[in-house]
Amino acid sequence: MLLEICANSYRSAISAEKAGAHRIELCSELAIGGITPSFGLIKKVIETLKIPVFVLIRPRSGNFTYSDDEFDIMKNDIEQSKALGCHGIVSGVLNKNNTIDVERTKALIDLAKPLPFTFHRAFDWVENPSEAIKQLQDLGAERVLTSGQEITAEKGIELLKELKEKTNNKIVILPGGGINVENANVFKNANFKEIHCSASTRNLVIETPKIPMNSASFFDERIESFSDVEKISKIIKVLNQ
Repeated sequence: MLLEICANSYRSAISAEKAGAHRIELCSELAIGGITPSFGLIKKVIETLKIPVFVLIRPRSGNFTYSDDEFDIMKNDIEQSKALGCHGIVSGVLNKNNTIDVERTKALIDLAKPLPFTFHRAFDWVENPSEAIKQLQDLGAERVLTSGQEITAEKGIELLKELKEKTNNKIVILPGGGINVENANVFKNANFKEIHCSASTRNLVIETPKIPMNSASFFDERIESFSDVEKISKIIKVLNQ
């Protein structure tokens, strides 16, 4: 059985290979579900690791419905990641009603070729998983990363097994979400080919800082935070007085 580690840093990537993981999904910022890592990190990890490195292409946190400009960024990130030598792409796009954006997802899959394409956990937001998995299979996605539309993959095991049976292993169902040493055998015994986890641990590296750099308001995935034209204009007006 193959173990993919969601690595959020160079240290995590090195740890994954050292421990015997078979592949990594490289990203940044696990706290917000992962976003595209820097090209410096991608380059360093690919140059160092011998195991395959898949790169997450997600331009921001929040939903999975993107503007034209954001979609251009995603396409450019795929091209740059391929140029750096990555071994696979992890991405996906939804419509506003949380159905698969077939046209844009196909464009990403085609751009990723000949590399394998994993549709990420945006799948856990779709209303009709049976229809969505068929669409992704037809589009040529190689695998789908999903928790079975539950908080953890263990809780979503029934849907995961149902999807695996429906697709007859023509697309890899990659369980991910809350998988650890205590429940990994659940997926092995259910005959899944692969599992995905971060296997993270946390160490306190500094005491509570005098000035925090985190803002809780930015961690609400229901909202999109962006610099506002009107607010910027008002500040500029004040500075120009």
